[in-house]
Formats: sequence, C-alpha cells, structure tokens
Amino acid sequence: MEDRLYEFADVRRAKTSKAGMTIFVVLYAVIDRSIHAGGASLPLFNVYRSEDSMTELSAFPITAKWPAQHPERLQLYSLPTPNGVKVSIMLEETGLPYEPHLVSFETNDQTSPAFLSLNPNNKIPAIIDPDGPDGKPLGLFESGAILLYLADKTGQFIPKDAAGRYETIQWVMFQMGGIGPMFGQLGFFNKFAGKDYEDKRPRDRYVAESKRLLGVVEQRLAGRKWIMGDEYTIADIASFPWIRNLIGFYEAGDLVGIDNFPNVKRVLDAFVARPAVDRGLNIPKRG
Repeated sequence: MEDRLYEFADVRRAKTSKAGMTIFVVLYAVIDRSIHAGGASLPLFNVYRSEDSMTELSAFPITAKWPAQHPERLQLYSLPTPNGVKVSIMLEETGLPYEPHLVSFETNDQTSPAFLSLNPNNKIPAIIDPDGPDGKPLGLFESGAILLYLADKTGQFIPKDAAGRYETIQWVMFQMGGIGPMFGQLGFFNKFAGKDYEDKRPRDRYVAESKRLLGVVEQRLAGRKWIMGDEYTIADIASFPWIRNLIGFYEAGDLVGIDNFPNVKRVLDAFVARPAVDRGLNIPKRG
C-alpha cells in the first residue's frame, strides 16, 4: 500500500550450525513516505530477526492464547478504545513493524490468566517488544509508559532537548491522571449504566471537571499548533483520542459545551486528519 511505512524488503533462508535448524532472516526497511506534517522524513530502520524470536516470545504465557504469526515484530495486545489507540497510532506514526492482537472485552479476555501474565492490572494496551533493551524481549503495560518507550526507541515524537522532553512527559501525565479518568467517568454517567441514576450529582461533578480540563488544554493550545507548539508529540497522541471519544462515542460534546473550546476543536481536527491516526483508530480490528 502506498501509505504504509514499511514493507518486507528481503527474506533470506539460511542454515544455522545449531542442529541444522532453519531460520529466516528478515530485513525490514522503513519506506520514507514523507506523510508527516511539514513533509518531515522518517529515519530508516534495518531490523534483522530470526526464528529465535519465536523461542524468545514463548517465555511469555500470553503468546499461548495469542500466538505470534510474526514473532520478529512488536506484539500489541489491545482494543480500539482511547487508551488502546494511543499505541496503535504511535506505531503507525513511527513505522515500527508490529502485529496486533484483539483483546475482546465481550469474552473477558482481559481477565484471562494469559493476559494477566503480561498485565496483572487487566487493562489494555500491553506490548511485547522482541527487540527490547540490549536486544532482549520486553513486556510493558500502561499506555503512557508504552508511548514513552516507543518515543525513546525510535527517537520520534518527543523533543530532543531535556526541557522539552520533560514538558512533554508532563502533558502525558496530565492526560493519564486527569483527562482519561475524568472523561471515562463522564462517559459512564452519560451513556452507560450511570445514565439511569436518578441522582445526577455524580454526572454533574464529572461534567464540571471535564470542562475544567478542556479549559486547561484550550489555554495551552492558544497560539500553538500542537500541545508542544510546532512539534507533534506523544502528548498529542495521548490526549486527543480521549477528546475525540468524549465528543463522539460518549456523546458528551453538548454537555461539556465543546464549542466553547475552539482551539481544542481546531487541533482535534488536525489530529484526526493525519493518515497514521486514521489507520491507528481502527487497530486492532474488532471481530
């Protein structure tokens, strides 16, 4: 596909000296499509992996329930929710090869022993990177931690200078501690079981807090293209899936007076217009 960021460039078959085991060495090349805002190019990644990846991943019990078809790729266990799509969007933006696995809440996959072996907090998303630090596999959960890890791994979507880096992390933490929990509670009381409660004080509390948080973001975006200014970062990738969900899926746009936050709407429109965001919002595909 023209807008994909990577493709198999070469596959070679070879024999090892270990018991004649057959391995496949795969060369991945990230193709510069220059799709980012401003035409910025992506760096070129050359990643060599082999069937040894399958052995490495087998140490993670979750792979018994969700077998890896491409063990040399980063494994994503997720669902297209606001927290889940943060990571799929980041992976699409960076061009890292990955394999998505759907964790279905309808069948309580998130509480299965296999999933709990990777994330004992039974929340999506979670990842296994077969090519983690020092070339060893790494399992991670918590979307904010995964965003920071992927930013560091690729050198993308986080400022290079220390001050900019920590300021970006600050805004990711703002989303994790405020926007996500408060918007999620408002969704419960506005759309799901909580909407039937006669006492509207809980809902009104989360409406007020959501408005306050939107006001913080509105002020931050005044005169800025993105949360960190001209640079699109993991702070945007963390925050705008939740803002989109509040207005759309939670049907709370009118409730929070979203038209009173023109900067938020402007940047949200720019966010969803990005090709990688458009793809990432639907990964993993629901069954």
